[in-house]
Amino acid sequence: MILYSEVFMMVTKKHLSLAPDHIYVPKHEVMTKNEAEEVLEKYHCKATELPLIFGNDPAIVGLGIKPGDMIKITRKSATAGESFYYRYVVEV
Repeated sequence: MILYSEVFMMVTKKHLSLAPDHIYVPKHEVMTKNEAEEVLEKYHCKATELPLIFGNDPAIVGLGIKPGDMIKITRKSATAGESFYYRYVVEV
């Protein structure tokens, strides 16, 4: 007999593994230390002042990230073309 909770977990894991490949999920990439420093200098802020993203976020799970890394998110826009967003990775 399969319990509802077991089925829910199987479905949830399946969706989590597919999320980064979905058409509406923007491109996420780990920034190098040099890239991160340039962005922080450009915007005159510290990494901890950036918006946060959890390390277990489905969009970045497969990137090999660790808390303290910075993520660059590239979003496509009909009006702006491409726009970039930066997130600081934290533990859950």
